[in-house]
Amino acid sequence: MSILKIVFIVLLFSFIILFHELGHFIFAKRSGIGILEFAIGMGPKVWSTKKGETEYSIRLIPIGGFVAMAGEDGAENDPEETNMDSFGDKTIWQRVQTIAAGPIFNIILTVILLAGVFTYMGTPQTELANVVKGTPAYEAGIEPGDKVVEIGGMEIKNWADVSAAVDKSGNKKTEIVVDRDGKEKTFEITPEKSKDNRYVLGIEAKMSRNPFVAIKNAVVSTWEMSVQMVTFVVQLFTGNLPMKLTDAVGGPVAVVSVVNEASKVGVLNLIYVMAVISLNLGILNLVPFPALDGFRLLMLLIEFLRGGKKLDPEKEGFVNMLGFAALMAFIVFITYNDILKLIR
Repeated sequence: MSILKIVFIVLLFSFIILFHELGHFIFAKRSGIGILEFAIGMGPKVWSTKKGETEYSIRLIPIGGFVAMAGEDGAENDPEETNMDSFGDKTIWQRVQTIAAGPIFNIILTVILLAGVFTYMGTPQTELANVVKGTPAYEAGIEPGDKVVEIGGMEIKNWADVSAAVDKSGNKKTEIVVDRDGKEKTFEITPEKSKDNRYVLGIEAKMSRNPFVAIKNAVVSTWEMSVQMVTFVVQLFTGNLPMKLTDAVGGPVAVVSVVNEASKVGVLNLIYVMAVISLNLGILNLVPFPALDGFRLLMLLIEFLRGGKKLDPEKEGFVNMLGFAALMAFIVFITYNDILKLIR
């Protein structure tokens, strides 16, 4: 992998992180919270400018970025020094919005990226564009233009339902109901195995490039992936992973490797992988683990349940520091295993 490609991949990943930080920034401004700095990248400053109360900077290492909010660490704000409204002085709801905005922006970015992919590629519909000659569906009398309504008693709402129903039926004779010119017709068909060992009928979906259909499918896909990710996180913390931990998770090295492979396939595949990475970042940040946004939301929930009585900021900061150290140690461990996999 060339240095140029590595830099390109890092910039792509940084864009995803910056979109996350943009969520915090917009809602902090909306809530009237003072922003000390909005930074692109990490490390020493390369360039900076101040507009109003906020410093905007570009830093040396092009990895991510951050939003520094006044009073974010729980310390008392000094009006004479900063003349800004403190994060801690805002209502619980305003602080919840500001913290949750980062992960939510990542989820929104996922929908945007997937909608773009689905619009370009087209989204498979339940209406048929083609029936392959010599296949079970062709022999049974199914025709292009038919709309699949039901397979084996399962209602068909989208093309994913078609695939699932055919797989479930296996090589057994199955009733298939289609809508043809407003009238339902029923066929009995036995799926056959394809070269890649899947059960198929020999039908091809009509593709829709309607952007509204693409957005709908992007939302559905994002929801389905989110459910899978939440299930994985629960399995991770309960020790019920169906595989070894080192095989189930990957660090920065694995991410670079995946993005590199995706870029070889094509731009659309790369955009899809970016969407998945963005969703991962959003969902994982909502986990109530110290140093993550989810933990800060949990602290705000506890504050709400205590009738608005704030927790000790020093103790919360200490727990966050321990959590951050644990996360860094975990990332080092995973990165080490990623490197071992590459060597092997």
